[in-house]
Amino acid sequence: MRDMSSSSLLWCLLVVCVLTVVQIYAAEEPKVLKVFNLHATDLQSSLLGTPDAYVEVFRAYGFLGRTEVKNNNADPSWEEEFSFLNAHENNTLRLEVYDSDIFFDDLLGTCECSIKIGTWQHQCFLKTGGTLYYSYILEPLQ
Repeated sequence: MRDMSSSSLLWCLLVVCVLTVVQIYAAEEPKVLKVFNLHATDLQSSLLGTPDAYVEVFRAYGFLGRTEVKNNNADPSWEEEFSFLNAHENNTLRLEVYDSDIFFDDLLGTCECSIKIGTWQHQCFLKTGGTLYYSYILEPLQ
């Protein structure tokens, strides 16, 4: 009997904790994340030559978008801006830089940050050489 009551108490505590977390997220004001001003310098191609670079953007658990490929450019700039609804502070923003090739694309490097309220500029040194620069804004949905 004692095991059953302690087990019931644990389940009740678990349910209360889950409901508290749900209420916190439900009460949180919806925010929009905007990623922009993507550019890179000194990118290295995995093969001989100059990279055909593009960037894939991810937030928390999913793919959010991809820039166009900038052919034969070690210092590309991308015009794309990405906006995502329902972002939360401390979600992870991940950007992956690739060199587009005929058979498969080579990962040049990955950048990650935990997003914060406000406007931020970041730079990230890539695994194979070069630097990715990007900006983001996390603000309340208007």
